[in-house]
Formats: sequence, C-alpha cells, structure tokens
Amino acid sequence: MTEAVPGRGRVVETAFDESERRAWAGQADAYAASFAKLCAYTAPGLLDVAGVGEGVRVLDVGTGTGTVAALACGRGAKVTAVDAEPGMVAQAALSVPEADVRLAALPQLPLADDEFDVTVGNFVLNHVGRPRQALTELRRVTRPGGRIAVTIWTVPAAAGQALLGRAVQAAGVIRPAHLPVLAPEDDFVRTEQGLAALLGEAGLNHVVCETVTWDHRTTPEEWWSGPAAGVATIGQIVTSQDPVGIAEIRNQFDLLCAEFTGPDGELTLPHAALIACGQA
Repeated sequence: MTEAVPGRGRVVETAFDESERRAWAGQADAYAASFAKLCAYTAPGLLDVAGVGEGVRVLDVGTGTGTVAALACGRGAKVTAVDAEPGMVAQAALSVPEADVRLAALPQLPLADDEFDVTVGNFVLNHVGRPRQALTELRRVTRPGGRIAVTIWTVPAAAGQALLGRAVQAAGVIRPAHLPVLAPEDDFVRTEQGLAALLGEAGLNHVVCETVTWDHRTTPEEWWSGPAAGVATIGQIVTSQDPVGIAEIRNQFDLLCAEFTGPDGELTLPHAALIACGQA
C-alpha cells in the first residue's frame, strides 16, 4: 500500500503498518470504552516535558479520541491533531472542537516543514512499522529548537499490562501468522536507554527519558471489553480464535484476575511506560 503526500512523493507502508490499519479500523468506540482511560494517564506528563503552554503551536500525532489534544487546548496551546483512523478523527473533532483535527498517518504527514513548536505522540511509536522514520518525520514538522515528546510501553511489561497476554498464553494460543511483528532492523529496545537512543538516531538533541509507573483501576468486564471487541494487537489475537478458543482465553483471564482484584471487585493493574523528549 502507498500513500501520496503533496510534493513529497509516495511511501510504501510495511506489513506491520497495514496490519495496524486493519486492526484499528472502526474501533474508536471500543477503544474509548476500554483502553483510552489507561493511555490518558501519561498525557499530562507528556505535555509537561514538552513545555506545552499558552500560545504554543502543538501537533498531537495519533490523537485517538483526543485526550492529549484536549489537555493541550486547556493549556492555551494552538493544537493540530492527526490520526490514521477516520473514526478516531471524528470522535476527536467532536470532543475537542477548538483543535484542528485531521486524518493523516505516519510515516509521512501532509504538513509543512518547521510548522510546530512542539510535537507529541502518546503511545504512537508502538503502532508504526518504522519508528526511526516516524521520528524523523516528527522532527521535520517541528521547528529547529522545538521539542518532540513521545511515550511507549516498557518491555518487559509491568504486571498489569501483562495480564491479558498471560491469559492468551495460558489458553495455549499463539500469535496468528497474519499479525506481523516489526522487522528486526526497525525494532528497538524498550528501555530508557533504548528509547533515548532511538530519538538520538532521529537527530534529536538533549534527549531525556524517564519511566513512569501507576496503578490503573478498572473492572474485569471493562478490561476484557477491549480485547473482546478486537482492540489493539491483543484484541486481534483474541478475536482470531474460534468460540471455544475465546472462551478458554476468557476463563484464564478470570482466573488470573484474582491476583489483582480488591475487596470492591475492581482490578488494580500496575503499569509502566517511558516518556522521552528531545530537541529538534
């Protein structure tokens, strides 16, 4: 698959990119009802390290339902937000009417060079086939001296983040062949040092990276609703199974939930992510 970008030719998407497009198609509502609250946790810190405030021109890449864009607008920033999924764009445009929300996808954005003071991407690099190329593109649209800040999940995953994957593994399910992984030459180490090095390879200066941890509070039904609807890679793995396989994954999920369930019946799921920022 190729995308046309005015004045910049065409780019060939990887198999990973194409898989991501299929996985997220039509998933805006299911994402909003499940994983959106989890991903919102890092949004304030992301804007803090990027120095987002009054009058700052901000690009929010992979805005999803608009959480980061809304926070940036609340700080008085002038916000442009993009996402590759039309349903996400529609939701973000409704929830953040003060932002300029557009349909666009990495690794090439239909935006001018040096257009923004700050570019941010909350859990976006884990959804692109060529992370280094994506960061280079974010640098292109950010003015010299401007800041680029991103988040990504740590590997190995924190205990709460690993819950769904453990349920899949306990059910004896393996990742289907139609769900590709990053090519080895495109992958990187998901640690503070690894993410900082990735930003440096994209030409960013004065890079800092830190780990943030938190406990995500949710219910078993809410946490299961995302995968059951096919949201993200874990959801694609779940929904690719036959009814018996899905039932077994759910059974293992229920058993494993006991480790994280409090007296009120809610889950407390430890999570960890990396926040990195560099100067264009």
